[in-house]
Amino acid sequence: MLGTNFFGTFDLASAAIWMFWIFFALLVFYLQTENMREGYPLTDDDGKEAANQGPFPLPKDKTFLLRDGRGEVTVPSGARGDRDNLALERTGVANGLPFVPTGDAMVDGVGPASWAPRRDVPELDGHGHVKIKPLSQIEDFHISAGIDPRGKAVQTGDGEVVGRIIDMWVDVPEQMVRYLTVDLNPEGSGQTRLIPMNFARIRKDRVQIKSLYSHNMANIPTTKSGDQVTLLEEDKIMGYFGGGTLYADPKRLEPQI
Repeated sequence: MLGTNFFGTFDLASAAIWMFWIFFALLVFYLQTENMREGYPLTDDDGKEAANQGPFPLPKDKTFLLRDGRGEVTVPSGARGDRDNLALERTGVANGLPFVPTGDAMVDGVGPASWAPRRDVPELDGHGHVKIKPLSQIEDFHISAGIDPRGKAVQTGDGEVVGRIIDMWVDVPEQMVRYLTVDLNPEGSGQTRLIPMNFARIRKDRVQIKSLYSHNMANIPTTKSGDQVTLLEEDKIMGYFGGGTLYADPKRLEPQI
């Protein structure tokens, strides 16, 4: 027979299984190295390159063209993107021990208030349009249900009234409220800040923010534009409010029963 004469005693089943395992090993190697385009090389607690980088080498540089004309990015060159000179100090000499803030953790953006150096551009939807916009600048949107927070006083975790809500920022494609705009002067000073919606509780007569106290409001990170918020600004704002759950009051640092 043709098959018998051509292959002889060659084991096709054995060859197939060995080819599968070789392919699988190469696939694992490829996926793992591609996964190392961000966050590598590994560093120790002092920011120096760690001695053990793992069994896989860093992949060669690959350049990605970003959509909507936002340039290009080459990784893993400079892939870590870490923030330098953080206001933190060690609590001991051994690696793995916690670090403690050396200044105002919320302003310095460390610990629970930390943020990542994301791109300083607004997030876009699938059509290249800015996703998050103030409700006052969107003609096709209106509040159809629930309590309208605009005009209501803002009360912080220490019970103080620090301003009033004057606008809401909407994620247009998701049709969700992402931020509230607060004027820090009830009389309308124009000194505004953004409050993440998930840190606000809308009541019938006020909007409550439990994570921050009144003296924290002025230091909320600002936006460079009145009608856009960038990815970097969003991360800083969210980090500030998140850090307030621990750092707004020194008593929050103590054990809770």
